[in-house]
Amino acid sequence: MRCKFLLPALILLASVAAMAQSAASTLSKFLPNPLQSPGVVTYQMQQFLMKRVPKLPAPASGSEWTREAQQIRERVLNDVIYHGWPKAWVDSPPKFEDMGVVPVPAGAGYRLRKFRYEVVPGFYSTAVLYEPAHLEGKVPGVLDVLGHFPTGKASPFEQKLCINQALRGMVALSIAFIDMGELRIKGNEHYFGSDLDLVGANGVGLFYLAMRRGLDYLYDDPHVDRSRIAVTGLSGGGWQTIMLSSLDTRVKLSIPVAGFTSLQGRFERLPGEPGDYEQLPPNLLDGQGYQTFAAMMAPRPTLEINNAEDSCCFRAPLVKPYIYDEIKPYFRLYGKEDALQFYTNTQVSAHNYQRASRQQAYRFLSTYFHLPMKPQEIMVGQYLKSYTQLASGIPENNLTILGLARQMASRIHHPPVPTDAATRASWAASERAKLSKVVHYRPVTVAHPWYMEDTNHNTIESISFRFTLSNGLSATGVWAKTIWTPDNAPLAVVVNDQGREGANQEVWDHEPEVADGIERNEQVLVLSVLFTGDASPLSQDQGSMGYMLSTVGAPPLGLEAAQLIGITKWAENRWHPSRVSLESSGFRMQVVSLVAGALAPHLFKTITIHQGMHSFNYILDKPVTSGKAPDMFTLDLDKDFDLDILKALTEPAKVTETDYVELAPAQP
Repeated sequence: MRCKFLLPALILLASVAAMAQSAASTLSKFLPNPLQSPGVVTYQMQQFLMKRVPKLPAPASGSEWTREAQQIRERVLNDVIYHGWPKAWVDSPPKFEDMGVVPVPAGAGYRLRKFRYEVVPGFYSTAVLYEPAHLEGKVPGVLDVLGHFPTGKASPFEQKLCINQALRGMVALSIAFIDMGELRIKGNEHYFGSDLDLVGANGVGLFYLAMRRGLDYLYDDPHVDRSRIAVTGLSGGGWQTIMLSSLDTRVKLSIPVAGFTSLQGRFERLPGEPGDYEQLPPNLLDGQGYQTFAAMMAPRPTLEINNAEDSCCFRAPLVKPYIYDEIKPYFRLYGKEDALQFYTNTQVSAHNYQRASRQQAYRFLSTYFHLPMKPQEIMVGQYLKSYTQLASGIPENNLTILGLARQMASRIHHPPVPTDAATRASWAASERAKLSKVVHYRPVTVAHPWYMEDTNHNTIESISFRFTLSNGLSATGVWAKTIWTPDNAPLAVVVNDQGREGANQEVWDHEPEVADGIERNEQVLVLSVLFTGDASPLSQDQGSMGYMLSTVGAPPLGLEAAQLIGITKWAENRWHPSRVSLESSGFRMQVVSLVAGALAPHLFKTITIHQGMHSFNYILDKPVTSGKAPDMFTLDLDKDFDLDILKALTEPAKVTETDYVELAPAQP
């Protein structure tokens, strides 16, 4: 009897498959067509970011600014930098291990000693201490911080700087920068700071604690005069200098070198000067900017050094109006206008802290620390040590940034989802409010749908859209259906990690969700939301653009979920479908879809997920980088929500998962 019905059934299946393939062939001709350029997306993002640049405070007096600056320090440290870090770690005293003396020639005039020190339990960094050969009484101390230089503390310019400081009667502590020198280990790449964000500890806290430990050491050194402590460094060291100096008043003098600019300056030069993770961590500049940090130095002596033709970033003529000209009035409030100085290095057309700039630093230190004026650099090239000679040695099992994030993730335990209806409803309301806060959800509407293209052949009609959203950002989409499908037919919204082009590619990979929807007499709206397809900005490293959005309090995940919700609501009003379903492909759009479904639980009847992940551990274990998935590293996301929790929050929508991305073995 079964054979009687088998042949007609096979014929029907073959017919449906042929129809789907025909639809797939038609869709492939227009579905992936770009509807806007990366330049347009970048410009829109610039405008979005510029509107969120905080204004400089306008104090009426020095005493008023002193009070306000202290309030800002406490807020930035407690609410941003130390967010999620155990208080016991933050408050612990410095733990420096003496790793021995580094021999120097007799009569050199200085001495060297190596250290390693604990940043947080299990994560050690290294340092070298330079002291005058004959040290008596209290002398100035200088914390010398480094940037992105692979040789780290052994960099020639760093050694010359520190030796000269010691020969001028100062104690100089040179500390390593994470992922440089001995810490240049796989898993320490700075973008893994985003993994710390994901598991609930603001990644910038690790970088801040690493430099603050050095300041803690100097402050407790019995030979250091606490009223004469300085910080200086180039590039990432310049960033560390302004951060530590502005947020810790134990620093009495600051010399940042080619290491920072204002938010305006950074946004103006997108995508050429996007910035590293630690410079743009979550929420750091939501309400304050680096201009404010520079102003917080007043009235403490501050020398800003920048290069006229810097080969990297922060060129003097481009940053001076923001970080010097506009900051001068804050020093004037104290009658200390001369305490803020700016030096433009025109001798070396490169990113550098070479002799001319170092001599400016010696002059500034001598002036304000009341040392004998010796403006010319003492020639010390013959004393330079090798990388090996200055290496302190880190523990064999030293954690990396990624390793620390994985360790923190292993300690996350979410309470089970309530099972009884009454408790579950109350729980869901509370969790949705928390989720909205975590992703910084701000609803958007379609301000204008740009009708870009249309097609009508092979019984399929389509309209291609560019959606300008109410927040100034945009997305793109293609609506399609067969010509006999009624206007109020069910609507399937489709998103893919690769945008519409990825959804089109699935057709040829025998996963024809789009084509099948059309053949089921549904309307289909295929979207490219922010950071997918032609809704992506110019930068090849999408992570840096994501950092910028996160640092002003607008993480990509919240923006993408808002786009998905807002455009779907517009589509409901446009076509009045009898029901709306959502189909996503890829782990990124899995999370975006679940967040959107959780924040708008009655919008989608069903949510179907293809190639999703089982848990957020996939991101840590693969590992996924923020450059490839800028939307996955929202601060506190994994700490507060497991994927099962997000799925529960989408109720009454039904969530179906068809297959999963493959988990990769854990990397070191």
